[in-house]
Amino acid sequence: MPVTAALEKVILVGIGLKSEAGLMASSLEELRSLAETAGAKVVAEHAQAMRRYHPGSLIGKGKIQEIAASVAGQKADTVVFDMELAAAQQKNLERALRAKIIDRTRLILDIFAKRARTSEGRLQVELAQLSYLLPRLTGAWRSYSQQVGGIGTRGPGERQLEYERRHIQYRILHLKKDLERVRRQRGLRRQKRLSVPVPQIALVGYTNVGKSTLLNALTRGAARVYADDKLFATLDPTSRRVRLPDHSWVIATDTVGFIQRLPTTLVAAFRSTLEEVQLADCLVVVADALAENLEEQDKAVDDIIEELGAKDVPQARVFNKIDRIDFRQRKNLERRYPDRLLISAATGEGMPSILERIQESLRGWVIRDIDLPVSAARHTEDIYQCAQVLSKTDSADKVRYRLRLTPENWSRLQKKLNL
Repeated sequence: MPVTAALEKVILVGIGLKSEAGLMASSLEELRSLAETAGAKVVAEHAQAMRRYHPGSLIGKGKIQEIAASVAGQKADTVVFDMELAAAQQKNLERALRAKIIDRTRLILDIFAKRARTSEGRLQVELAQLSYLLPRLTGAWRSYSQQVGGIGTRGPGERQLEYERRHIQYRILHLKKDLERVRRQRGLRRQKRLSVPVPQIALVGYTNVGKSTLLNALTRGAARVYADDKLFATLDPTSRRVRLPDHSWVIATDTVGFIQRLPTTLVAAFRSTLEEVQLADCLVVVADALAENLEEQDKAVDDIIEELGAKDVPQARVFNKIDRIDFRQRKNLERRYPDRLLISAATGEGMPSILERIQESLRGWVIRDIDLPVSAARHTEDIYQCAQVLSKTDSADKVRYRLRLTPENWSRLQKKLNL
Protein backbone atom coordinates (compact mmCIF):
# COMPACT_ATOMS: atom_id res chain seq x y z
CA MET A 1 0.00 0.00 0.00
CA PRO A 2 1.24 3.57 -0.69
CA VAL A 3 2.70 5.42 2.27
CA THR A 4 0.89 8.68 3.08
CA ALA A 5 3.17 11.54 4.13
CA ALA A 6 2.57 12.73 7.68
CA LEU A 7 0.95 16.13 8.00
CA GLU A 8 3.08 18.91 9.38
CA LYS A 9 2.13 19.61 13.00
CA VAL A 10 1.47 23.28 13.69
CA ILE A 11 0.52 25.39 16.66
CA LEU A 12 -1.56 28.52 16.07
CA VAL A 13 -1.12 31.73 18.04
CA GLY A 14 -3.82 34.38 17.95
CA ILE A 15 -2.77 37.90 18.94
CA GLY A 16 -4.76 41.07 19.34
CA LEU A 17 -5.48 44.06 21.48
CA LYS A 18 -8.02 43.72 24.27
CA SER A 19 -10.26 46.18 22.44
CA GLU A 20 -10.40 43.75 19.48
CA ALA A 21 -11.21 40.49 21.26
CA GLY A 22 -14.05 39.56 18.89
CA LEU A 23 -11.94 40.15 15.79
CA MET A 24 -9.09 38.13 17.28
CA ALA A 25 -11.36 35.12 17.87
CA SER A 26 -12.77 35.09 14.33
CA SER A 27 -9.33 35.68 12.83
CA LEU A 28 -7.88 32.74 14.77
CA GLU A 29 -10.67 30.49 13.54
CA GLU A 30 -9.91 31.62 10.01
CA LEU A 31 -6.19 30.94 10.60
CA ARG A 32 -7.08 27.32 11.43
CA SER A 33 -8.85 26.99 8.06
CA LEU A 34 -5.85 28.54 6.32
CA ALA A 35 -3.44 26.14 8.03
CA GLU A 36 -5.55 23.12 7.11
CA THR A 37 -5.82 24.38 3.53
CA ALA A 38 -2.01 24.59 3.43
CA GLY A 39 -1.80 20.92 4.44
CA ALA A 40 -1.11 21.17 8.16
CA LYS A 41 -2.44 19.38 11.21
CA VAL A 42 -3.32 21.86 13.94
CA VAL A 43 -2.34 20.32 17.28
CA ALA A 44 -2.83 23.30 19.60
CA GLU A 45 -4.04 26.89 19.71
CA HIS A 46 -3.01 29.78 21.94
CA ALA A 47 -4.36 33.30 22.16
CA GLN A 48 -3.32 36.45 23.98
CA ALA A 49 -5.18 39.74 24.15
CA MET A 50 -2.86 42.56 25.24
CA ARG A 51 -2.93 46.25 26.03
CA ARG A 52 0.06 46.72 23.73
CA TYR A 53 2.33 44.55 21.61
CA HIS A 54 5.84 43.68 22.78
CA PRO A 55 8.20 45.12 20.13
CA GLY A 56 10.74 42.30 20.29
CA SER A 57 8.39 39.31 20.10
CA LEU A 58 4.78 40.62 19.98
CA ILE A 59 3.83 38.41 22.94
CA GLY A 60 5.01 38.41 26.56
CA LYS A 61 7.57 36.08 28.19
CA GLY A 62 4.91 34.07 30.01
CA LYS A 63 3.05 33.28 26.81
CA ILE A 64 6.34 32.39 25.09
CA GLN A 65 7.09 29.85 27.82
CA GLU A 66 3.57 28.43 27.51
CA ILE A 67 3.91 28.01 23.74
CA ALA A 68 7.42 26.53 24.08
CA ALA A 69 6.05 23.87 26.42
CA SER A 70 3.28 23.16 23.91
CA VAL A 71 5.81 22.83 21.07
CA ALA A 72 7.83 20.32 23.09
CA GLY A 73 4.77 18.40 24.32
CA GLN A 74 3.10 18.16 20.92
CA LYS A 75 6.37 17.71 19.02
CA ALA A 76 5.19 20.47 16.72
CA ASP A 77 7.16 21.46 13.64
CA THR A 78 5.84 24.99 13.14
CA VAL A 79 4.22 27.84 15.05
CA VAL A 80 1.95 30.12 13.02
CA PHE A 81 1.27 33.64 14.31
CA ASP A 82 -1.92 35.41 13.27
CA MET A 83 -0.15 38.69 12.52
CA GLU A 84 2.67 39.76 10.26
CA LEU A 85 6.00 39.48 12.06
CA ALA A 86 9.01 41.71 11.58
CA ALA A 87 12.32 40.00 10.79
CA ALA A 88 13.70 40.60 14.29
CA GLN A 89 10.52 39.31 15.95
CA GLN A 90 10.63 36.15 13.87
CA LYS A 91 14.28 35.57 14.74
CA ASN A 92 13.66 36.10 18.47
CA LEU A 93 10.68 33.75 18.47
CA GLU A 94 12.59 31.01 16.62
CA ARG A 95 15.37 31.22 19.17
CA ALA A 96 12.91 31.08 22.08
CA LEU A 97 10.52 28.41 20.76
CA ARG A 98 13.01 26.20 18.86
CA ALA A 99 10.55 25.79 16.00
CA LYS A 100 9.96 27.20 12.57
CA ILE A 101 8.01 30.46 12.87
CA ILE A 102 5.75 31.75 10.11
CA ASP A 103 3.08 34.42 10.19
CA ARG A 104 -0.33 34.83 8.61
CA THR A 105 1.10 36.54 5.54
CA ARG A 106 3.58 33.72 4.87
CA LEU A 107 0.83 31.14 5.29
CA ILE A 108 -1.43 32.87 2.76
CA LEU A 109 1.48 33.20 0.34
CA ASP A 110 2.09 29.48 0.70
CA ILE A 111 -1.54 28.69 -0.20
CA PHE A 112 -1.33 31.00 -3.20
CA ALA A 113 1.81 29.14 -4.31
CA LYS A 114 -0.21 25.91 -4.30
CA ARG A 115 -3.23 27.40 -6.07
CA ALA A 116 -1.59 29.43 -8.86
CA ARG A 117 -2.23 27.72 -12.18
CA THR A 118 -1.50 30.21 -14.96
CA SER A 119 1.92 31.63 -15.74
CA GLU A 120 0.74 35.10 -14.68
CA GLY A 121 -0.57 33.76 -11.39
CA ARG A 122 2.71 32.01 -10.64
CA LEU A 123 4.70 35.15 -11.47
CA GLN A 124 2.48 37.24 -9.19
CA VAL A 125 2.78 34.79 -6.31
CA GLU A 126 6.54 34.45 -6.65
CA LEU A 127 6.98 38.22 -6.69
CA ALA A 128 4.85 38.53 -3.56
CA GLN A 129 6.80 35.75 -1.83
CA LEU A 130 10.22 37.19 -2.59
CA SER A 131 9.15 40.75 -1.73
CA TYR A 132 7.98 39.43 1.63
CA LEU A 133 11.08 37.30 2.26
CA LEU A 134 13.78 39.77 1.19
CA PRO A 135 13.79 41.90 4.38
CA ARG A 136 13.63 38.71 6.46
CA LEU A 137 16.83 37.13 5.16
CA THR A 138 18.97 36.28 8.16
CA GLY A 139 21.54 33.54 8.46
CA ALA A 140 19.82 31.93 11.43
CA TRP A 141 16.46 31.82 9.69
CA ARG A 142 17.91 30.31 6.49
CA SER A 143 19.83 27.53 8.19
CA TYR A 144 16.96 26.58 10.47
CA SER A 145 14.30 26.71 7.73
CA GLN A 146 16.44 24.51 5.47
CA GLN A 147 16.40 21.83 8.15
CA VAL A 148 12.66 21.75 8.80
CA GLY A 149 11.15 22.53 5.37
CA GLY A 150 7.39 22.11 4.90
CA ILE A 151 4.74 24.81 5.00
CA GLY A 152 6.04 28.28 4.28
CA THR A 153 8.92 27.07 2.12
CA ARG A 154 7.18 26.04 -1.10
CA GLY A 155 7.99 27.38 -4.55
CA PRO A 156 10.49 30.22 -4.52
CA GLY A 157 10.83 29.77 -0.75
CA GLU A 158 13.30 26.93 -1.40
CA ARG A 159 15.22 28.90 -3.99
CA GLN A 160 15.55 32.06 -1.92
CA LEU A 161 17.13 30.12 0.94
CA GLU A 162 20.10 29.35 -1.34
CA TYR A 163 20.48 32.76 -2.92
CA GLU A 164 22.22 35.72 -1.46
CA ARG A 165 20.31 38.98 -1.14
CA ARG A 166 21.59 40.37 -4.43
CA HIS A 167 20.43 37.29 -6.31
CA ILE A 168 16.93 37.64 -4.86
CA GLN A 169 16.89 41.31 -5.77
CA TYR A 170 17.87 40.36 -9.31
CA ARG A 171 15.07 37.79 -9.41
CA ILE A 172 12.56 40.39 -8.20
CA LEU A 173 13.63 42.79 -10.95
CA HIS A 174 13.29 39.99 -13.50
CA LEU A 175 9.82 39.09 -12.22
CA LYS A 176 8.71 42.71 -12.36
CA LYS A 177 9.82 42.94 -15.99
CA ASP A 178 7.97 39.71 -16.83
CA LEU A 179 4.85 40.95 -15.06
CA GLU A 180 5.05 44.30 -16.80
CA ARG A 181 5.06 42.47 -20.11
CA VAL A 182 2.08 40.38 -18.99
CA ARG A 183 0.30 43.53 -17.79
CA ARG A 184 0.80 45.16 -21.18
CA GLN A 185 -0.63 42.09 -22.87
CA ARG A 186 -3.55 42.05 -20.43
CA GLY A 187 -4.04 45.78 -21.00
CA LEU A 188 -4.24 45.25 -24.77
CA ARG A 189 -6.76 42.46 -24.30
CA ARG A 190 -8.73 44.63 -21.87
CA GLN A 191 -8.74 47.57 -24.27
CA LYS A 192 -9.93 45.32 -27.05
CA ARG A 193 -12.69 44.02 -24.79
CA LEU A 194 -13.64 47.52 -23.65
CA SER A 195 -13.82 48.68 -27.25
CA VAL A 196 -16.73 46.27 -27.63
CA PRO A 197 -19.75 48.09 -26.16
CA VAL A 198 -20.58 45.56 -23.44
CA PRO A 199 -20.90 46.31 -19.69
CA GLN A 200 -18.28 44.73 -17.43
CA ILE A 201 -19.34 43.01 -14.20
CA ALA A 202 -16.93 41.85 -11.46
CA LEU A 203 -17.82 39.19 -8.88
CA VAL A 204 -16.06 40.09 -5.64
CA GLY A 205 -16.25 38.89 -2.07
CA TYR A 206 -14.63 36.97 0.71
CA THR A 207 -12.79 33.79 -0.16
CA ASN A 208 -14.91 30.63 -0.43
CA VAL A 209 -18.30 32.38 -0.66
CA GLY A 210 -19.16 30.71 -3.98
CA LYS A 211 -18.23 33.31 -6.61
CA SER A 212 -17.10 30.73 -9.17
CA THR A 213 -20.23 28.65 -8.58
CA LEU A 214 -22.29 31.82 -9.03
CA LEU A 215 -20.55 32.58 -12.34
CA ASN A 216 -21.42 29.08 -13.51
CA ALA A 217 -25.05 29.62 -12.45
CA LEU A 218 -25.29 32.98 -14.21
CA THR A 219 -24.07 31.44 -17.46
CA ARG A 220 -26.43 28.47 -16.90
CA GLY A 221 -23.48 26.14 -17.19
CA ALA A 222 -22.76 27.20 -20.77
CA ALA A 223 -19.07 27.80 -20.05
CA ARG A 224 -18.13 26.26 -16.74
CA VAL A 225 -15.26 27.54 -14.59
CA TYR A 226 -13.43 25.65 -11.86
CA ALA A 227 -15.16 25.88 -8.48
CA ASP A 228 -14.38 24.10 -5.22
CA ASP A 229 -15.27 24.40 -1.54
CA LYS A 230 -11.79 25.57 -0.55
CA LEU A 231 -10.11 28.79 0.50
CA PHE A 232 -8.60 30.54 -2.54
CA ALA A 233 -9.68 27.71 -4.87
CA THR A 234 -9.29 30.06 -7.85
CA LEU A 235 -6.72 32.84 -8.20
CA ASP A 236 -6.84 33.74 -11.87
CA PRO A 237 -9.67 35.93 -13.20
CA THR A 238 -12.13 34.20 -15.51
CA SER A 239 -14.57 36.09 -17.73
CA ARG A 240 -17.82 34.74 -19.16
CA ARG A 241 -20.74 36.17 -21.12
CA VAL A 242 -23.99 36.51 -19.12
CA ARG A 243 -27.41 37.19 -20.64
CA LEU A 244 -29.66 39.75 -18.89
CA PRO A 245 -33.49 39.74 -18.75
CA ASP A 246 -33.75 42.43 -21.46
CA HIS A 247 -31.83 40.06 -23.79
CA SER A 248 -28.68 42.17 -23.65
CA TRP A 249 -25.53 40.66 -22.21
CA VAL A 250 -22.61 41.58 -19.99
CA ILE A 251 -19.10 40.23 -19.40
CA ALA A 252 -18.85 38.88 -15.83
CA THR A 253 -15.40 38.28 -14.30
CA ASP A 254 -14.68 36.10 -11.27
CA THR A 255 -11.90 37.63 -9.13
CA VAL A 256 -9.59 36.37 -6.40
CA GLY A 257 -11.27 36.07 -2.99
CA PHE A 258 -10.55 38.56 -0.24
CA ILE A 259 -9.69 37.82 3.38
CA GLN A 260 -9.04 39.65 6.64
CA ARG A 261 -5.53 41.13 6.72
CA LEU A 262 -4.91 40.28 3.06
CA PRO A 263 -1.14 40.81 2.68
CA THR A 264 -0.25 44.09 1.04
CA THR A 265 2.39 42.24 -0.99
CA LEU A 266 -0.39 40.19 -2.56
CA VAL A 267 -2.58 43.20 -3.26
CA ALA A 268 0.38 44.83 -5.01
CA ALA A 269 1.35 41.71 -6.97
CA PHE A 270 -2.22 41.01 -8.07
CA ARG A 271 -3.01 44.63 -8.91
CA SER A 272 -3.26 43.97 -12.65
CA THR A 273 -5.74 41.18 -11.93
CA LEU A 274 -7.70 43.30 -9.48
CA GLU A 275 -7.94 46.12 -12.02
CA GLU A 276 -10.99 44.21 -13.27
CA VAL A 277 -12.71 45.53 -10.13
CA GLN A 278 -11.75 49.14 -10.86
CA LEU A 279 -12.97 49.02 -14.46
CA ALA A 280 -16.26 47.26 -13.77
CA ASP A 281 -19.64 48.88 -14.41
CA CYS A 282 -21.09 46.90 -11.51
CA LEU A 283 -19.68 44.90 -8.60
CA VAL A 284 -21.61 41.81 -7.54
CA VAL A 285 -20.51 41.62 -3.90
CA VAL A 286 -21.07 38.06 -2.69
CA ALA A 287 -21.28 37.11 0.99
CA ASP A 288 -21.74 33.73 2.67
CA ALA A 289 -25.11 33.33 4.40
CA LEU A 290 -23.49 30.75 6.70
CA ALA A 291 -20.65 33.00 7.92
CA GLU A 292 -20.69 33.71 11.64
CA ASN A 293 -18.49 36.80 11.34
CA LEU A 294 -20.40 38.63 8.61
CA GLU A 295 -19.49 42.11 9.82
CA GLU A 296 -15.75 41.35 9.84
CA GLN A 297 -15.93 39.80 6.37
CA ASP A 298 -17.94 42.74 5.05
CA LYS A 299 -15.36 45.16 6.42
CA ALA A 300 -12.46 43.22 4.87
CA VAL A 301 -14.17 43.26 1.46
CA ASP A 302 -15.16 46.93 1.69
CA ASP A 303 -11.64 47.94 2.77
CA ILE A 304 -10.05 46.24 -0.24
CA ILE A 305 -12.66 47.66 -2.64
CA GLU A 306 -11.83 51.12 -1.28
CA GLU A 307 -8.08 50.45 -1.50
CA LEU A 308 -8.57 49.57 -5.17
CA GLY A 309 -10.38 52.85 -5.78
CA ALA A 310 -13.67 51.14 -6.64
CA LYS A 311 -15.93 52.21 -3.78
CA ASP A 312 -18.04 54.40 -6.12
CA VAL A 313 -18.73 51.58 -8.58
CA PRO A 314 -22.43 50.52 -8.41
CA GLN A 315 -22.92 47.37 -6.36
CA ALA A 316 -25.36 44.48 -6.26
CA ARG A 317 -24.97 42.77 -2.87
CA VAL A 318 -26.09 39.18 -2.35
CA PHE A 319 -26.04 36.41 0.25
CA ASN A 320 -25.14 33.05 -1.27
CA LYS A 321 -25.75 29.51 0.08
CA ILE A 322 -29.27 30.20 1.42
CA ASP A 323 -30.14 26.60 0.60
CA ARG A 324 -28.06 25.68 3.65
CA ILE A 325 -29.79 27.91 6.23
CA ASP A 326 -33.11 27.44 8.01
CA PHE A 327 -36.21 29.64 7.96
CA ARG A 328 -35.25 31.54 11.14
CA GLN A 329 -31.76 32.34 9.83
CA ARG A 330 -33.22 33.49 6.54
CA LYS A 331 -35.68 35.85 8.20
CA ASN A 332 -32.88 37.24 10.37
CA LEU A 333 -30.79 38.04 7.29
CA GLU A 334 -33.77 39.70 5.59
CA ARG A 335 -34.35 41.83 8.68
CA ARG A 336 -30.69 42.84 9.17
CA TYR A 337 -29.83 43.33 5.49
CA PRO A 338 -33.01 44.39 3.65
CA ASP A 339 -31.05 45.68 0.64
CA ARG A 340 -29.38 42.34 -0.14
CA LEU A 341 -30.65 39.52 -2.30
CA LEU A 342 -30.77 35.96 -0.99
CA ILE A 343 -29.59 33.43 -3.55
CA SER A 344 -28.25 29.93 -3.95
CA ALA A 345 -25.78 29.49 -6.77
CA ALA A 346 -25.90 25.72 -6.16
CA THR A 347 -29.68 25.35 -6.68
CA GLY A 348 -30.31 28.38 -8.90
CA GLU A 349 -32.66 30.09 -6.43
CA GLY A 350 -32.64 33.87 -6.84
CA MET A 351 -30.83 33.93 -10.20
CA PRO A 352 -33.58 35.98 -11.93
CA SER A 353 -33.45 38.54 -9.09
CA ILE A 354 -29.70 39.01 -9.28
CA LEU A 355 -29.83 39.40 -13.05
CA GLU A 356 -32.51 42.08 -12.62
CA ARG A 357 -30.38 43.83 -9.98
CA ILE A 358 -27.35 43.80 -12.29
CA GLN A 359 -29.44 45.23 -15.09
CA GLU A 360 -30.76 48.01 -12.82
CA SER A 361 -27.25 48.87 -11.65
CA LEU A 362 -25.97 49.80 -15.12
CA ARG A 363 -26.62 53.48 -14.50
CA GLY A 364 -23.69 54.54 -16.67
CA TRP A 365 -25.38 53.08 -19.75
CA VAL A 366 -28.37 54.47 -21.63
CA ILE A 367 -31.09 52.90 -23.79
CA ARG A 368 -31.78 54.66 -27.08
CA ASP A 369 -34.09 53.95 -30.06
CA ILE A 370 -33.11 55.12 -33.52
CA ASP A 371 -34.74 54.78 -36.93
CA LEU A 372 -32.60 54.59 -40.06
CA PRO A 373 -33.84 54.53 -43.61
CA VAL A 374 -33.15 51.33 -45.47
CA SER A 375 -30.83 53.29 -47.74
CA ALA A 376 -28.54 53.99 -44.73
CA ALA A 377 -27.44 50.38 -44.38
CA ARG A 378 -23.82 51.54 -44.67
CA HIS A 379 -24.08 52.77 -41.06
CA THR A 380 -24.81 49.28 -39.69
CA GLU A 381 -21.13 48.73 -38.84
CA ASP A 382 -20.98 52.07 -36.98
CA ILE A 383 -23.94 51.03 -34.85
CA TYR A 384 -22.45 47.68 -33.86
CA GLN A 385 -19.08 49.29 -33.09
CA CYS A 386 -20.59 51.84 -30.72
CA ALA A 387 -23.53 50.04 -29.14
CA GLN A 388 -25.01 46.77 -28.03
CA VAL A 389 -28.06 46.09 -30.21
CA LEU A 390 -30.93 44.92 -28.01
CA SER A 391 -33.38 44.56 -30.89
CA LYS A 392 -33.65 45.26 -34.60
CA THR A 393 -37.01 45.67 -36.37
CA ASP A 394 -37.25 45.89 -40.17
CA SER A 395 -40.11 47.57 -42.00
CA ALA A 396 -40.70 48.58 -45.62
CA ASP A 397 -38.78 51.86 -45.50
CA LYS A 398 -36.77 51.89 -42.27
CA VAL A 399 -34.94 49.86 -39.65
CA ARG A 400 -35.53 50.50 -35.94
CA TYR A 401 -32.68 49.74 -33.53
CA ARG A 402 -32.94 49.56 -29.76
CA LEU A 403 -29.46 50.18 -28.32
CA ARG A 404 -27.62 50.04 -25.02
CA LEU A 405 -24.49 52.17 -24.95
CA THR A 406 -22.49 54.64 -22.90
CA PRO A 407 -23.29 58.39 -23.13
CA GLU A 408 -19.91 58.91 -24.81
CA ASN A 409 -20.65 56.33 -27.47
CA TRP A 410 -24.14 57.79 -27.96
CA SER A 411 -22.61 61.20 -28.72
CA ARG A 412 -20.11 59.59 -31.08
CA LEU A 413 -22.85 57.66 -32.87
CA GLN A 414 -25.05 60.75 -33.21
CA LYS A 415 -22.22 62.55 -35.00
CA LYS A 416 -21.58 59.62 -37.32
CA LEU A 417 -25.26 59.30 -38.22
CA ASN A 418 -25.96 63.06 -38.25
CA LEU A 419 -28.84 62.61 -35.79
